[in-house]
Amino acid sequence: MQTDDIVALIFFVAVILLTLGVTYWAAKRNVGASSHYVAGGQITGWQNGLAISGDYLSAASFLGIAGAIALSGFSGFYLSIGYLVAYLTVLLLVAEPLRNLGKYTLADMLTTRFNARGVRAASALNTIAISTFYMIAQLVGAGALIALLLPFMPPTLSIILVGILMTVYVVAGGMVATTWIQIIKAVLLVTATIALTIAVLAQFSFNPLTVFNEVQAQAGREMVIPPPPETFGSGLDTVSLFLALVLGTAGLPHILIRFLTVPDAKTARSSIVWAVWIIGGFYLLTPIIGYGATLLVGREAIANQDPAGNVAAPQLAAALGGPAFLGFISAVAFATIVAVVAGLVISASGAFAHDFYNNVLRRGEASESEQFRAARIASAGVAIGSIILALSFQGLNVAFLVALAFGVAASANVPVILLTIFWKKFNTAGAVTGMLTGLISSVGLTFLSPNILGDAALYPLEQPPAIFSVPLGFLGCYLGTLLGGRAAEEEQRTGKQVSYEEIYVRANTGISDVEEELETAETETQTT
Repeated sequence: MQTDDIVALIFFVAVILLTLGVTYWAAKRNVGASSHYVAGGQITGWQNGLAISGDYLSAASFLGIAGAIALSGFSGFYLSIGYLVAYLTVLLLVAEPLRNLGKYTLADMLTTRFNARGVRAASALNTIAISTFYMIAQLVGAGALIALLLPFMPPTLSIILVGILMTVYVVAGGMVATTWIQIIKAVLLVTATIALTIAVLAQFSFNPLTVFNEVQAQAGREMVIPPPPETFGSGLDTVSLFLALVLGTAGLPHILIRFLTVPDAKTARSSIVWAVWIIGGFYLLTPIIGYGATLLVGREAIANQDPAGNVAAPQLAAALGGPAFLGFISAVAFATIVAVVAGLVISASGAFAHDFYNNVLRRGEASESEQFRAARIASAGVAIGSIILALSFQGLNVAFLVALAFGVAASANVPVILLTIFWKKFNTAGAVTGMLTGLISSVGLTFLSPNILGDAALYPLEQPPAIFSVPLGFLGCYLGTLLGGRAAEEEQRTGKQVSYEEIYVRANTGISDVEEELETAETETQTT
């Protein structure tokens, strides 16, 4: 083993030991269902903001975006704009109602209004599917990263190692461990990004304009100007991509569950404000890193190491600071993957254990120990399935793979979330139909696209099919409500649905039982 490998291995092992130490500490506090699924709802606003950033700034951001900018120029930065703008949708439409209506999972929020096992089953299926798509991207990034960090370790073994680690974190430490791993990862990622940016700017008199001018001189003007319409394919391709990014964040289970870890809606809003500033600041620095890799590493060298450009940032670190800087940056990137996959595993396993196993199969009668056992089995199943799929998608850019997960989230979850909050006539049949329609259409069109079938594709667009699957999700909700038998009023009469007025007040105020609150207020008034 060479000296460079030894230095990289030291940083690599340090990250693993740090995260395992956090898990050991958290395991002592993981004492019940509430702490396992949502950390007991005791996370503060700034802590949750950092954790959201750690959850959201995935391998697609640190590896994929920097690589896309290094190889294709400013068009790669457009992806990060979509990721950031998406949080405005979350802030304005989802964060507060979700916290007021939910308990442990997204399905808890939906079944506050629709008391039906079918809604829970469909929501659990969506959560597992979306989490699996997202996890594939993280594991692909892990394989490419560790191949550079530790050349003697094959990518296949790297993917398996991450799969084992993410299962340990969730099974032992639950959401408490996941949250603090994400917080530590966010701090490390911001520190590494700032350090890498300063190191690049130091080569160009600390003038960002000099970096842009040099890229234009060496690689062509097209690297520093907004991309032409055909960059992302046809005009429909571009619209579909950004529709998936902007709406998809509001439907990602591992992001939505973070709003259930805080004590109230005010803290949920505070979390988003913190996250927007951290994420926005990070993305503003990615062009410097990407262009720095173009100038100091070279596009040919980047592509030779990984055709998708997923290791451009670590290669840049090696060029600027040698083995030590490479080891640090790569270890941070590894922590990025570990933190995100832990969040994905806990959201997927929670959906299976809490929603499907406990509330569908056991009708809400499973004990806490039985739910924990089901969550462990689900964690192993999700990890194994994601590993197998990741091995088949190693040649694709991780940013593209994440975009697929966004497309499914936008189509399968967002329509039913919004209509649950804002449509009075919405009913159980509409919720189930909308979720299944969005899931089937987005996944089906993805697997019929050129990215999977090549020239034999039956669906022409290369980007996530949100431009078709999101409207289909809303259409499924509407037609299911219209044609699905009993209307909302009948469901309310038979106890299958809570009145819309109560849901609306609770979503905006947090009051859990409107009639009881009103009766209490009236009694107090009469007493005084």
